[in-house]
Amino acid sequence: MRQRVGFALIRESLYRKLKPSSVPRHYCTSSSANVPPIPSPKIPHSSKKGRLFTGATIGLLIAGGAYASTVDEATFCGWLFSATKLVNPFFAFLDPEVAHKLAVSAAARGWVPREKRPDPPILSLDVWGRRFSNPVGLAAGFDKNAEAVEGLLGLGFGFVEVGSVTPIPQEGNPKPRIFRLPNEGAIINRCGFNSEGIVAVAKRLGAQHGKRKLETSSTSSPAGDEVKHGGKAGPGILGVNLGKNKTSEDAAADYVQGVHTLSQYADYLVINISSPNTPGLRQLQGRKQLKDLVKKVQAARDEMQWGEEGPPPLLVKIAPDLSKQDLEDIAAVAVALRVDGLIISNTTVQRPDSISQNPVAQETGGLSGKPLFDMSTNILKEMYVLTKGRIPLIGTGGISSGEDAYKKIRAGATLVQLYTAFAYGGPALIPDIKEELARCLEKDGYKSISEAVGADCR
Repeated sequence: MRQRVGFALIRESLYRKLKPSSVPRHYCTSSSANVPPIPSPKIPHSSKKGRLFTGATIGLLIAGGAYASTVDEATFCGWLFSATKLVNPFFAFLDPEVAHKLAVSAAARGWVPREKRPDPPILSLDVWGRRFSNPVGLAAGFDKNAEAVEGLLGLGFGFVEVGSVTPIPQEGNPKPRIFRLPNEGAIINRCGFNSEGIVAVAKRLGAQHGKRKLETSSTSSPAGDEVKHGGKAGPGILGVNLGKNKTSEDAAADYVQGVHTLSQYADYLVINISSPNTPGLRQLQGRKQLKDLVKKVQAARDEMQWGEEGPPPLLVKIAPDLSKQDLEDIAAVAVALRVDGLIISNTTVQRPDSISQNPVAQETGGLSGKPLFDMSTNILKEMYVLTKGRIPLIGTGGISSGEDAYKKIRAGATLVQLYTAFAYGGPALIPDIKEELARCLEKDGYKSISEAVGADCR
C-alpha cells in the first residue's frame, strides 16, 4: 500500500510538470508579417538550478520507490534501522538534556522505525506468567513520564519501563544535571526524580492502554492459555517504576500512592530505593527499613480489586554500592516476603579507574554505562547465589552489546535492560544486540534463555 501511494504521488508530480500550459498561443499571419517577433523570456539561472534540483528529486523518488517495490518488508525494516545511524551522531552536538527530550518526543510522535521482523525464537521466554518475545528491555529514566510507550515498544524492546514517577510533580535538581563521557561510553546524571507526577502519567498510560488494547484485541491469545502473550494491553511488557518525592517524610505512603494510581496499567511495578540523587533514599535498603516498606506496598497492591490475572509483580531496584552484609539482608527480605524480582543495579556513586582522569568524573551524581558493567555484574552474580536462583533478576548496567547481555544472563539475569548504550547508539543498537545474543546462546548449545540463566554460578 505504501509503495502504491508513493508511485501515485510521483506520477501526479510528473503529470503536473509535463502538463501543457493553458496560456493561448499566437501564430503569425500574412498581415502581421512586419511585426517584429516577441523575444523569448530569458530563463534565470536560478530557475535552471531549480529545474535540475526538481528533476534530481523526482529521480531519487522514482529510484527509491523502485527499490522499495523490490524488497520485502524485513529488508526495508532493516534499512530503516540502519538509516538511524546517520542521524544519531547529530544528537551529540546538543545539550544532553535537550537531546534526551528530542529523542523522547520523536518516539512519542512515531518518528522512529518500527520493528516488523520477528525476534529469534530462542530469545522468547516466560516470566511472571507473561511471554516476553525477547529479554532486552529499556530501563527506567528514559521515558520518565510515559510519553512514548508505544513508539519505544515498537522499536523491538521486549519490555519498556517508565518512570521513576513521584506522587507530586517536581522539577528535580538544578541544571545542568546530565554529563556525557563519550570516550568511556558513560553518563553521569543527578536529575533527582524530575517527574510530572502520577496524575499526568496515569492519564497518559490510561489513554495508551486503551488504544493498544483496542488495536490488539483481535490478535490476543486464546482463552485458557496459562501464559499470556505480551502485556495487559498487547505485545510488549510495560513496567512502571515508582519513586518518592524529595520532601516527603513518609516514603511508604508515596510508594503506596503510586501503586493505587498506576498499577492497573502496569505489567510489573518497581520500588526504586536506589537512586543516589534523592537524599536519604538509599537508606531504605537497610534490612528493617526494606522489610517494612515492602510489606506496606505489597498490602496496598493486594487489597485492590484484581481480575483473573491477579496483581502485577512487585520488584525492588537496588544500588551497586552495597556491602556483602547489605546484599545478604536484601536477599533475606526478598526471599522471606516473596518479592517477585530484583533489578540490579542502579547507577553508582563510585568512579572506577577507567574514568577517574576525566574532568567530568568530578561531577556529583550517578554513573551509568560501560564503566558500571563489571561492578553491577558482580553484584548480580552475588545476588543470584544468595537467593539461590529463586527470584527473577533483571540485569542492568553497562550493557552495550549482545555479548554483554549474554554475560549478564550467565551471571543470573533472567531479563536485561539498556539505557546509556541506547542513548549513544540509538535504535539500530536494539536489533544488533538481539541478533548477537541469539548467536551467543546457539554457539554454546543453549536452546533457550532459561537454560543459560546463572550458568556461571553453577
